[in-house]
Amino acid sequence: MVMPFIFMLLGFFSTKPNVEAALSWQHAHATFYGPGTGGACGYANLNTDGYGFKNTALSTALFKNGAACGGCYEITCDSAKDPQWCIKGRYITVTATNFCPPNSSLPNDKGGWCNPPLQHFDMSTPAFEAIAHYKAGIVPVHYRKIPCTRSGGLRFTVTGKSNFELVLISNVGGTGEISQVWMKASGSNKWESLTRNWGANWQSLSNLHGQSLSFAVHAIDGRSVTALDVIPANWAFGQSFKSKVNF
Repeated sequence: MVMPFIFMLLGFFSTKPNVEAALSWQHAHATFYGPGTGGACGYANLNTDGYGFKNTALSTALFKNGAACGGCYEITCDSAKDPQWCIKGRYITVTATNFCPPNSSLPNDKGGWCNPPLQHFDMSTPAFEAIAHYKAGIVPVHYRKIPCTRSGGLRFTVTGKSNFELVLISNVGGTGEISQVWMKASGSNKWESLTRNWGANWQSLSNLHGQSLSFAVHAIDGRSVTALDVIPANWAFGQSFKSKVNF
């Protein structure tokens, strides 16, 4: 049985490197796109889901078929390689909220920036401009995974119809990346293992109407939290509920 566990880590945004991050810096490139969206991760509203403008789409090499959704990355422009367009000494932490699709019709070094096996970040415009000049278009960067610090608890949004429930889990702290989810309805004493449908959406094929719902959420680092009766029995499709727990 998964037991509740709550912990908080620092490092969501900084103007200097996060020296406590466990992983070393790696090389990649970054571009930017228009208004940030939840896209391939399924986040409906990046502001209410806890991510704001500090978001990025990931190339195939980083996206991991949606398992990387919600993860946080600290990024700085490589001013040694591109002193003209990088803003030296600036760092930003962004959340993975979308997928940057490959373009096999373009070469990897000329337009096909998100083609495998390239590690690439297609950032929101404000996030990109925090570390580089707009006119650059594309810049070399250093990046590393860091813990996510969120305000408030995990957020659960239920969509679907009839005996199909799709649960979007957002505002995830800690690693930000979920590896497994279990759900228990008030009418049962068993925990049901949910399957990832796409991005940060997890599905159930049970009839759950009229029952309160509890969730046990397992992160990629092995930590777990349990949100008991976070969704009340009178829930309806399209509603969102905030828990009191987070990583």
